[in-house]
Amino acid sequence: MNAKDFRRIALSLEGAEEGSHMGHPDFRVGGRIFATLASIDNGFGNLMLDPEQQKTFVEELPEIFLPIPGGWGRMGATHIRLSAATEDVVHGALQVAWKLRIEKNAKAGKKPAQRTKSKIKAARRKR
Repeated sequence: MNAKDFRRIALSLEGAEEGSHMGHPDFRVGGRIFATLASIDNGFGNLMLDPEQQKTFVEELPEIFLPIPGGWGRMGATHIRLSAATEDVVHGALQVAWKLRIEKNAKAGKKPAQRTKSKIKAARRKR
């Protein structure tokens, strides 16, 4: 697998669009990033997973997946070694990151309305 394959698979996911973050290609759904090619110079694609998902991927395929160093990695950001991965592995991993982003987007869509209602109620109580 290579960057071209990663891009093709990422963009095959429903609603996925390519963008750019700090000069590197990223892949978004609902305007939010689920994967990037920020580390392609080192042979990696990057996935935005949660820490539990990351742990599972790293334990099952340590030759392919590894946490991104530092704070982003502790939050679930994960490298995928493209040269060692099959198309099925890349597709599956991207699908997990995409689905997580879809779920987070849905939750975020509900929270602002709830916060707004809470702020309105609090403001009314102060009167």
